[in-house]
Amino acid sequence: MTKLILGRRRLLKTMGAGVAASLASPLVFTSRSYGQEFCNNPANGRVVFGFNVPQTGSYAEEGLDQLKAYELAVKHINGEGDGGMLNTLKPLSLKGNGVLGKKVEFVTGDTQTNTDAARDGARRMIERDGAIMVTGSVTSGEAIAVQSLCQEKGVIYMAGLTHSNDTTGKDKRRYGFRHFFNAHQSGVAIAPLLAQEYGTDRRAYHLTADYTWGWTQEESIKAATEALGWETVAAVRTPLGLGDYSQYLTPVMNSGADVLILNHYGHDMVNSLPQAVQFGLRDRQANGKNFEIVVPMFSELMAVGAGEAVKGIIGTSNWHWALEDEGTKAFTKSYGEAYGSPPSQSAHTGYVQALLYADACERAGTFYPPEVIKALEGFEFDGAGNGPTLYRDADHQCFKEVLVVRGNENPTSKFDVLNVVGRTARADVTYDPTIFEGELGPYEPNQC
Repeated sequence: MTKLILGRRRLLKTMGAGVAASLASPLVFTSRSYGQEFCNNPANGRVVFGFNVPQTGSYAEEGLDQLKAYELAVKHINGEGDGGMLNTLKPLSLKGNGVLGKKVEFVTGDTQTNTDAARDGARRMIERDGAIMVTGSVTSGEAIAVQSLCQEKGVIYMAGLTHSNDTTGKDKRRYGFRHFFNAHQSGVAIAPLLAQEYGTDRRAYHLTADYTWGWTQEESIKAATEALGWETVAAVRTPLGLGDYSQYLTPVMNSGADVLILNHYGHDMVNSLPQAVQFGLRDRQANGKNFEIVVPMFSELMAVGAGEAVKGIIGTSNWHWALEDEGTKAFTKSYGEAYGSPPSQSAHTGYVQALLYADACERAGTFYPPEVIKALEGFEFDGAGNGPTLYRDADHQCFKEVLVVRGNENPTSKFDVLNVVGRTARADVTYDPTIFEGELGPYEPNQC
């Protein structure tokens, strides 16, 4: 050891003072020191966002609406159009000149409402197209698969529409963030209205989409309704993309249930709800009560697709275009002028996710993923359409108010399909992250 110290002293004495000082000082690495050490660094190239949504398959309508919103977000980030939520989001570091002085480009993919296709599409965006960030999804299966891939690649994933508890529960990842609410929050929000409208002595029959979202929604809604005093008669899984539900609806008639809970989304719900009504379920009485149907989570697009059948049906939503806050009005105006219709909740969450990622890069002063992640973790903001919102650092779940909605009995237009009948405060849908398993994983990125 003595010889090593003496050798170092001779070297310092021999070399110039400036070099000697640098050798004597500890090396300090800032985020910018990793210029070539993270995936698709835009330092000397393009800023590419990857928009990976279902453009075909059972959830295509929601995916196409989301894609429109992503394209609108890029325009606003780049300084085109009226700016939308760049005029309302607070705090905000974006300047309307791109991200860190670079204009944003984008590539798109079709997940086909299929988990494998979603993962393959995201991989192409990262490896072939140079995407620095991937966003999108309408099924939680897609979201979880892409989120896992992005963790492996060291590329941030801003989830689109995904409602499964698992996305920010047992399958959460450091490189994944979710703005959308989850099934647990739906259960908390909807239970008081169900008790008020239908009482606490009910027998429920669940039809559930057979994948991660359906499973966790069924679990959460069962827990919420059983806590009211409801009995669960049966819970039956149905394949994704099914057209004819008659074989699943017939047993409901003789089950002793007086409530049918449809844990379906997108085109599945557009099929199953009208068919349940055509079977005469809403005209029946069971156990001395009017038979009721509940769709715990649904959207404007689903309500339009279900037509007359949606009238009076209770569910929950992440957001609604008719809210009166400034962020909602700004986004609805921009989207309406661009596309001729109000935006869906799928469009809203996609738009907000793109803005939040871009703003986090601007605040961090870098595209280096660990610094961008830290800028998002614990970030609290307002002006995005749901009131004060927190991106919790423990699980990357956003916390904001949750809407309870009912199918409009007297619509004034084809877009006036849902009424907001309840707004559950953020504090009431905030839960201890330890109720779900999972680990976020490391900050340091892998090479893509």
